Amino acid sequence: MSEPPSDPPTTPPGAAALHRPFSRRSLLLAALAGTALAATGCTTSTADDADAVTPAQVDQLAAQVQVQEAVVAAYARASAVDPDLAAAVPALADQARAQLDRLRAAAPGAAASSGAASSSAGPGLDPAGARTYLQSQVTAAADAHAGACPGFSGGRAALLGSIAAGLRGQATQLAA
Repeated sequence: MSEPPSDPPTTPPGAAALHRPFSRRSLLLAALAGTALAATGCTTSTADDADAVTPAQVDQLAAQVQVQEAVVAAYARASAVDPDLAAAVPALADQARAQLDRLRAAAPGAAASSGAASSSAGPGLDPAGARTYLQSQVTAAADAHAGACPGFSGGRAALLGSIAAGLRGQATQLAA
C-alpha cells in the first residue's frame, strides 16, 4: 500500500516571499519606476526653452486668437438669426469658446479683442444662409490654424493642430 503523504516542510512566513520569483506586476512597476527616474534625471531646462516663442510667433499667436474670436462671433451671429440653428449647435459653440480660452492661455499677452465682433459684422445674414455662413467661417478658421501650425513647436503646435482638427469636425457636423 502507499504511504500517507507527508506534510511539506514548514518555513517562516517571510522566507517564502524571499524565494518567490518576481511577478509580472512587480517587474512592470520596477520598470516604470526606473523609466520615471531616468526621465527626471535626464530633463533639463531646454524643454522650457523649446516651447518659448519669438516676437514673430507672438504676433502669429495673436492673429490666431483673432481668428478664433471670429469663429466665436460667427456662432453668436448665426445663432441670433436662425433659432433652429441656435438650438442645434450649442455644444459646438461651447467648444469654439473653450478652444479660444486655451488659445488665449497659450498666447503671451493675449487678451479679449473687440475686433472680432466688428470683423464678422458684414452684410445682413438671413436665416436660410446662416448655416452655410457658419460652416464657411469655421472652415476658414481651421485652414488658418492648420496653416500656422508648422511655424511652432511643442505644445503650441499641438494646440493649433488640435483646434484645427476640432474645427474640421465642426464644419463636417454643420454640413450635415
